[in-house]
Amino acid sequence: MWFEESVIYQIYPLGLCGALKGGTPEEHKILKVIDLIPHIKKTGATCILFNPLFASDYHGYDTRDFLTLDPRLGTNEDLKAVCKAVKDAGLRIMFDGVFNHVGRGFWAFRDVQEHKWDSAYKDWFKISFDGNSGYNDGFWYEGWEGHYELVKLNTWNGEVRDHIFTVMKTWASEYLIDGLRLDVAYCLDADFLKALRWYAGQIGPEFVLMGETLHGDYNRWMNDDACHSVTNYECYKGIHSSFNSGNMFEIAHSLQRQFGAEQWCLYRGKHLLSFADNHDVSRIMSILNDKNQIKALYGLVFGMPGVPSVYYGSEWGIEGHKSQGDECLRPEIDTPEWNELTDFIALLSKAKTSSKALCHGSYKNILIQPKQLIFERVCDGERVLVAINADSSEYTAHFDAGCGRATDLITGNMHDFGGGSHLPPYSVSFWQCE
Repeated sequence: MWFEESVIYQIYPLGLCGALKGGTPEEHKILKVIDLIPHIKKTGATCILFNPLFASDYHGYDTRDFLTLDPRLGTNEDLKAVCKAVKDAGLRIMFDGVFNHVGRGFWAFRDVQEHKWDSAYKDWFKISFDGNSGYNDGFWYEGWEGHYELVKLNTWNGEVRDHIFTVMKTWASEYLIDGLRLDVAYCLDADFLKALRWYAGQIGPEFVLMGETLHGDYNRWMNDDACHSVTNYECYKGIHSSFNSGNMFEIAHSLQRQFGAEQWCLYRGKHLLSFADNHDVSRIMSILNDKNQIKALYGLVFGMPGVPSVYYGSEWGIEGHKSQGDECLRPEIDTPEWNELTDFIALLSKAKTSSKALCHGSYKNILIQPKQLIFERVCDGERVLVAINADSSEYTAHFDAGCGRATDLITGNMHDFGGGSHLPPYSVSFWQCE
């Protein structure tokens, strides 16, 4: 499947385009993305993941209408132009499917507010007319995790499912999308996920569902009757924690637990979404104590099993801490920047997408030290050693490489394992063994 060999570039359109501040369809703000496409292409990304695009109360996850582009961004025709430009550039497209809940301004919920028990849509939501809401609607309803501005959909209702299927079909046919990120997939009933997976297959055999999951055994939401892939939050935490604490054992053992060869390992052969940051968490450059480690950290994100994702702006190292509010994590960008970090991420993208071992290979720890980690990826006779040095000092690694020489897929330089392998400070290498 195409997703398994991808590099994802994530955009939060309402932020990127400055639409959180307001806007009108006549401003056509979403067209700004077209100017960003050459930059995205240059990073080596192969797919753009768009966070919510459609009409909402404010931040996109409070949907008013799944079939109308948010008026602050422009018109449906503008979005079609953007998606055509993305496709013409040879990139794939994923949309954010927010199917667990909607905003209070969602058209069907507004009908319920107006007509109460006489509304044809009252069964679209989990409602009791024996209570009241904090908004004094005259009825109680379930909100997402206690947030009553986010109204839980009754996904057991056949009309709700049919509406969501229509949304998926429309997005695929009009905007040429290749898959969906399923928001809060960990909240979706197994039966509903099964229905979404079935309908994704009706759209096409390569139509991908990637679910947002946080804790627990991801196999619950990632299997033949659910999502193809999920977000790897377990390793997201382990990545920056290992660098900040000087403890590579943490991430090494998480990766072994997830992808190792033993029968008890959880996700062998599966392709979870790997990331250093995203629209919901602090930027990695605001978390990393020693910012000189940033290249080695991204090297881990691209070298580990999974599909790497880069969040817009982080490829040139912008900062933003969640304590400052979500808007800080979702800034407006007029002109993308290109610097040494962006250069390096482009090299990582090229190495990742050109290597079967890095895309599909097994995982085995070779050497673990507090600030160094070497692990092996193997697929179809290709063997790649990923070597990370998070220290400010050079490190000489002595281990049985199983070969005499290798080519670094990042730099193209030859590497000789004789006499020990010298790892420069703050470095990462992808050694493709001869």
